[in-house]
Amino acid sequence: MPVEFLTEEQQRRYGGYTEEPSPLQLARYFHFDDRDHQLIARHQRDHTRLGFALQLGTVRFLGTFLPNPTQVPAPVVTYVAQQLGLDDPTCLAHYHSRDTQWDHAREIQQHYGYRDFHDPRESFRLIRWLYSRAWLGGPGVAKAEILAKWFYERSYNDL
Repeated sequence: MPVEFLTEEQQRRYGGYTEEPSPLQLARYFHFDDRDHQLIARHQRDHTRLGFALQLGTVRFLGTFLPNPTQVPAPVVTYVAQQLGLDDPTCLAHYHSRDTQWDHAREIQQHYGYRDFHDPRESFRLIRWLYSRAWLGGPGVAKAEILAKWFYERSYNDL
């Protein structure tokens, strides 16, 4: 994603955890329903289930996958491990295979219909849609709400 307009501090913080999620955010983005648990359960080892689940919650929370999906705040790891019934959240240290991490990210994308914002076809659709809305009157806040709804409906994420 182009970040030239961001300050150095904003660029450093972009696409990562800037602080621990609140209890409300944990419940919203890191609570897994039956469908999620079925997908997570396909992974055999504790560390791959935990890593997969953390990637799923992270992409919901941040809108992107982390370059190192194990770099999440400890309370998030604990919260997710408890949901999965794991006694030892430190098993996440074994989730280090880049191939596995990328396979999991692709699996999440495909299963949940997330789209890569960098895909030229998707970028074109977004630009075309924005251009058609740019001529609408009204305050900027209303336009921002329309844009947020458009992103949400299309399951976009910044990979």
